Amino acid sequence: MLSKEVKITQLLILTYILTRLSEKEQQFIREHRTDDISALLLRPNPAGLDLKKLAAQLSARQKARYKLPTWYETDELVFPPALSVEQASSEATARYKASLVQGGLLLDLTGGMGVDTWAFAQRLRTVIYVEQQPELAELAASNLATLGLTNVTVQTGNGLVVVQTLSEPADWLYLDPHRRDEQGGKVVRLADCEPDLSKPDVLAGLLTKASTILLKTSPLIDIDATIRQLSGPAQGVRAVHIVALQGEVKEVLFIVDRQPIDQALIEVNAVNLLSDNTIHICFRRQEERTAEVQFGDPQAYLYEPNAAVLKAGAFRLVASRFGLLKLAPHSHLYTSDTLRADFPGRIFRVEQHIRAERKALQAVVPRLKANLTVRNFPQTVAELRKKLSLQEGGDQYLFATTLLNGDKRLVVCRKAN
Repeated sequence: MLSKEVKITQLLILTYILTRLSEKEQQFIREHRTDDISALLLRPNPAGLDLKKLAAQLSARQKARYKLPTWYETDELVFPPALSVEQASSEATARYKASLVQGGLLLDLTGGMGVDTWAFAQRLRTVIYVEQQPELAELAASNLATLGLTNVTVQTGNGLVVVQTLSEPADWLYLDPHRRDEQGGKVVRLADCEPDLSKPDVLAGLLTKASTILLKTSPLIDIDATIRQLSGPAQGVRAVHIVALQGEVKEVLFIVDRQPIDQALIEVNAVNLLSDNTIHICFRRQEERTAEVQFGDPQAYLYEPNAAVLKAGAFRLVASRFGLLKLAPHSHLYTSDTLRADFPGRIFRVEQHIRAERKALQAVVPRLKANLTVRNFPQTVAELRKKLSLQEGGDQYLFATTLLNGDKRLVVCRKAN
């Protein structure tokens, strides 16, 4: 049964999209590409143009400006509603997913806007895109062709049904289950998504039709619980990829195949995609459990892991691998006397550490203006800011944390450039 959100999306697509963009419409979009949409809608309707349709196109295209630069710059493309653009993968994360697959045939069983299909098609010989909404599938077929792809077949229907019609197994199946409930609210657990891959028979059925499954999940997913759900006597999770974009975790990927695996041996990848490079930490789960860690109070440098490393749970591993001291077992901050410039995260030069009191802080931060982060501390950022009368900003950074002896401290730092 379609949710209210999906029905609204279909209506918007039917209303504003199924007609192709004329050259005159494309010209209007080029001229108003960065305009304020609300102000644009207050203008008189241009002669021979549907302003509401064009405003919807501009709104969606503006959402794609940095997320989907190739799509944004292609004037002939027709965009789905802005909500679909928001929910689509970015070009950067789509390209990363595509780097994980190889072979002759991949089926994207939850096609959507088609961004992931676009990336996969640049890596594999043949890609089959499957989407339940006929209007969205028609739109994707047109856009993918406009983008120059000739190796994509578009099918409309339920992906779980379509895959059963394969005459021989594919190399890969890709699924990005729908993560909205009937009211349009976001959900996280596999059991709340559509299709529900927490059901053993669903996963087992899919693995009769492909060698390997690539599954995209919410950035908030419980990784350990999901590994247990996806593992069984006839299949297992081979690898997990936590993918961050510019420091924010966007998706967690699971690679599942027909070979059961000791969960301690699962490969975990913490990936941070930056504009000019990629920070990538790879380890086996048992490495994190067995890593030897030493502890100590703040020294010359303080290190804060990036979001992908924290989501991966590599709390002991980063200390061991980069030769750092950990401040305390549950304070995921690290320190050293000499700089480790290759650390996967932010690096600060320590000025001093003090009690979490206003008087002590004002002695070292006279204007009471600094950037505050809380790690293993009994108060929230908001509570501590109020207690300290602290304003946000400036070039000093405060880390409220607990040291090995249990003392609550503010570590006063500046960025190490």
